[in-house]
Amino acid sequence: MLPRAAVCLLTGLLLLVGCASPEPSDPAPRQIQTLLDRHARAVLARDPAAYAVDLDPALAPAALREFEHLAEVPLGAWGYRLKDVDRSGEGRATARAELSYEIRGYDSAPVTTERVLELTERDGRWYVTADRPAEGAAQQLWQQGDVEAVRGERSLVLGVGQSPERLKGIAAAADRAVPAVSAAWPEKWTGRVVVLVPASLDAMGGLLGAPAASYRGIAAVTTGEVRGGPDAPADRVIVNPEAYGVLGDFGQQVVLTHETTHVATRADTSPATPVWLSEGFADWVAYRGSGRTAAQAAPELRRAVRAGDLPAGLPGDEAFAFGGDADALARAYEGGWLACELIAQRWGEAKLIAFYRAVGAHPGRAGAVEKALHEVLDTTPEDFTTRWRAYLGERLT
Repeated sequence: MLPRAAVCLLTGLLLLVGCASPEPSDPAPRQIQTLLDRHARAVLARDPAAYAVDLDPALAPAALREFEHLAEVPLGAWGYRLKDVDRSGEGRATARAELSYEIRGYDSAPVTTERVLELTERDGRWYVTADRPAEGAAQQLWQQGDVEAVRGERSLVLGVGQSPERLKGIAAAADRAVPAVSAAWPEKWTGRVVVLVPASLDAMGGLLGAPAASYRGIAAVTTGEVRGGPDAPADRVIVNPEAYGVLGDFGQQVVLTHETTHVATRADTSPATPVWLSEGFADWVAYRGSGRTAAQAAPELRRAVRAGDLPAGLPGDEAFAFGGDADALARAYEGGWLACELIAQRWGEAKLIAFYRAVGAHPGRAGAVEKALHEVLDTTPEDFTTRWRAYLGERLT
């Protein structure tokens, strides 16, 4: 047993240890998040003076020009979530933040992108000295120039460096695409589409965060997070002004209907969905009711079949990679389209939709198509492949 004095001394020491103040945490993350919150409020309020308050004078002119580029974009939400802060030196910091924004009246979920901000501290206050996309992240359209907005009945077209007449023509085609997609895809979706038209192919690459050369012959693409579910981020259709511009009216309509199909089906498209199905279904919707024959819609695959080069099986995901053999890419798309057309013709359109949804609902790629073929179409991969190859022979020779 300890003497009473020792007990009292030990108790006092424990109290002193327990009451000791913790080391103060770095206040920079909280201060920078507060700065970003002010920044976001200024953007939504269209208040350039408030926007400039937290900018370093050297950055302010360029940042305010970018702010002005947003003038015609109907923003409904804009916010930042600070992810981490690296104190790179005394009074200096590098912050990584997630920017999320929504276009009012069109987006049911935000678009998200990562930004890297350089900051400096002066007199106890942080100022932004640089703001750029994170490595691998895409640019936003307003970072490329003044954005002009054209509102259609069911579409919003945002362009940089494009004539109003061209943007209006794209909006008209997008307006026609939306009801065509809804007629083929009766599942719930927003029924609206946002189309981005950059000034050039290189600018398109910037919006995609990818080499522009990969998209040289591609008229448009749809961005989106392929993970399915109603909370998937909002999609954007991005038009390649060079490839889209050389198409006729029918080709342009097919392109926008195809891409709008991706927007409509995004919640039912997942990593379990093979590319031949997602791309083939989009083409099936785009050509549905057009009166185009298989020979007209699948010229490259027809040429191969007539030369005796009948595909052994459905195209794999790798066959859809951009930047390779353009003819092989065309054959992959055409093969996917004819697979979906076969299902619609042999089993019915409702079964095609049910098949698409069943594949996307599977927890992973392995077994997804096999299970849906069995449960929805009452067939096997071997039987379906045999039917598809025979269908190519019937339609393309």
